Amino acid sequence: MAKFNQTRLNKLQKTLVDKQIDFAFISDYKTIQYITGFGSNPYERILAMIVFADKDPFIFAPALEVEVVKSVGWPYDLYGYQDNEDGLEMIYDHIKERSANPKKIATEQGNLTLSRFNRLQAAFPDADYSFNLTPVIEHQRLIKDEDEIKKLEQAGRDADLAFEAGFKALKVGKTELQVAAELEFATKNRNVPEMSFGTLVQTAEHAADPHGETSDLALKNNSLVLFDLGTVYKGYISDASRTVALGTPTDHMREVHQVVLEAQLAAQAAVKPGITAASLDKIARDIIEKAGYGKYFIHRLGHGMGMSEHEYPSIMQGNDLVLEPGMCFSLEPGVYIPGDLGVRIEDCVHVTENGCQPFTHMDKKLQLF
Repeated sequence: MAKFNQTRLNKLQKTLVDKQIDFAFISDYKTIQYITGFGSNPYERILAMIVFADKDPFIFAPALEVEVVKSVGWPYDLYGYQDNEDGLEMIYDHIKERSANPKKIATEQGNLTLSRFNRLQAAFPDADYSFNLTPVIEHQRLIKDEDEIKKLEQAGRDADLAFEAGFKALKVGKTELQVAAELEFATKNRNVPEMSFGTLVQTAEHAADPHGETSDLALKNNSLVLFDLGTVYKGYISDASRTVALGTPTDHMREVHQVVLEAQLAAQAAVKPGITAASLDKIARDIIEKAGYGKYFIHRLGHGMGMSEHEYPSIMQGNDLVLEPGMCFSLEPGVYIPGDLGVRIEDCVHVTENGCQPFTHMDKKLQLF
């Protein structure tokens, strides 16, 4: 487990000082993990970190998590609560001990539920809640440091192991679910602790649904199989896709795969500091459109990644964000033809001074099994 990071907390507190904010109500457990090293989805329970501009912060957590929070080296106050207690009311009491009449309160508007916001507003009815902390946190997490890059690299290596296991499991007549199960079992059997999301295995026309679910559809001979998977290493994730052939692919299958591959490789080769996210999307999209498949590329080129499989920023049309070293994101062009086939090829990369480095290294050419 990671450890508490004082530098990240200090940077957040400086924002609060600069914006004249009394305190920030941190509700996203991923933000708490980023700063403290403690990562746990509280689900319906309450996990919050209250960060003040001019006072020490505190964490409020379910009682069953208190000892784990201590283990990351959290040096400030820590309060726990039982399930039968009114946790929100307890939080507000602790806040009022430190800031009785706050004038300006920041929240993660991209995360805080409406019901909990209403409770917060009722506790401090005269405060200004207009400041949205979500983009501040997104930008703070945007540039990965050396330690984060190392964790992402290991997650990428683990994803390569998962691909190997999945490819070995391919057999005509097996279902998508059986292949995914064998893949995940073999991966965890090699001490990879968890997948970052439900492994996606789709064959033939089912792969034309880019966000479909792995199903009981049996694999057919002479068809394509799309794998989309990721692993977690010390809180950091991998996310990658490969499309392979089971049996002998048709010329049409080969053509679509080659077009997507060229688009992915061209975008990856173009990554460098100074280029915009929109420019990368256009490079890949132009190749697919020129080949006549533009209407079947129905999503953005990529998304940010780090502690979550989908983070800021989006690599898409209209986003003029200029890339900088340390940014990490996916490059995943795809062609999805309803009733026919789907092909996606994805690597996540990190921007370097001279270009980019991918986190996964499994061969992207059309492999035959």
